Amino acid sequence: MSDVITPKVQKTDAEWRELLTPEQYRILRQAGTERAFTGPFWNSHEKGLYSCAACHEPLFVSDTKFDSGCGWPSYFEAVNPEAITEIRDVSHGMVRTEVRCSNCGGHLGHVFPDGPPPTGLRYCINGHAMNFEAMK
Repeated sequence: MSDVITPKVQKTDAEWRELLTPEQYRILRQAGTERAFTGPFWNSHEKGLYSCAACHEPLFVSDTKFDSGCGWPSYFEAVNPEAITEIRDVSHGMVRTEVRCSNCGGHLGHVFPDGPPPTGLRYCINGHAMNFEAMK
């Protein structure tokens, strides 16, 4: 786990605002959180690939998605360990592990140690932080 992230993709604030919707910007660039059960993909069961909405870096595959009941898309494993960066988060009076895109530094959500086998992890990810490409 890291306390610092140096993203490969770097843009100015104006470039991010032009590229992202207001909700994507709030989540990805300002570490916001969408309300539970309101974002895209929380109840999606299609097969495919979830990528970062800001830089299109592959993040999760549908085979690792599960219904955690929390109201956000949940996965037990990233597409590869280098796709995400985990950062200690002590905001809001809690100690959590924030998950960011390793490529652009965008805030994705948090990871918790209450997921299913084989990892025991639950990556709780904001739907607006991702794009989805269905399998062909």
